[in-house]
Amino acid sequence: MFIIVGLGNPGREYANTRHNVGFLTLDILARRWGIDIKRHNFQAVFGEGFVDGQKIVLVKPETYMNESGRAVRDVLNWYKCEHQELLLIYDDIDIPLGDIRIRSGGSAGTHNGMRSVIYQLCFDDFPRIRVGIGQAAGQRSLVSHVLSMPQGEDLVLLESAMEKAADAAGMITKGRLLDAQAQYNKRPPKEKLKNGGEAEEIETGPKDRGGLGLPKIL
Repeated sequence: MFIIVGLGNPGREYANTRHNVGFLTLDILARRWGIDIKRHNFQAVFGEGFVDGQKIVLVKPETYMNESGRAVRDVLNWYKCEHQELLLIYDDIDIPLGDIRIRSGGSAGTHNGMRSVIYQLCFDDFPRIRVGIGQAAGQRSLVSHVLSMPQGEDLVLLESAMEKAADAAGMITKGRLLDAQAQYNKRPPKEKLKNGGEAEEIETGPKDRGGLGLPKIL
C-alpha cells in the first residue's frame, strides 16, 4: 500500500494558493485514479482506492499547515504502513517555479508543515516531492507570496509542476523512486565564473517561516 499526503490549508480562501500545491496535486491524482477524497477522520479528509492492485490512500490534513503532523500520525497509526510507504507532497519556495525535487528522506529543512510531520512521527526516512513555487518578487512579503493565487504564466508553470509531481508520485508508488529522481531532479547548468571555473551549487531548504504571525497556516 501507499499513503500519499498533500500538505496545505483547508478553507476556500486558501484553496488555490501556492501554499496548497500539495492538496492540488492530490486532486490530480484523485482524478487520474478515480479516488474520491471525501471521508473525514484522522483530523483529515481522505480517500481510498486501488491502482494496479495496490491500495492507495490520499490524505489532506485539516489541521492547517503547521499542525499537519497530527493528522499524518493518526493516519499511520491506523493503517500501520511502513516508513517507505508514506509519500509527502508540499511546496518549496527555493525551487524554481515549474520544477520539482524528489528526496528519499532527510530533514524538514525549515518547512513548518514538514517539521510538524517529522516531529509527530519521530522518523524522517520517507520519500517526499517538493513542488517549486518560486521566490517572492520585488518587495512582496513571504506571507503574501505563499498565500497568493498564481496568474498567467505563473499559473501555467505551477500547473506543469503539479502534473510532474503527480507523474512522479505514480512512479514512486510502483517502486521507481530512483527513476523519478533521475528524471525530475535535473538541475540547470552551473554558472560559469569569470575565471573559467564553476560556481558551487548549494541546495537550501525553504526560508524559515517562523515568527510571521500566522503560525497555523505557514
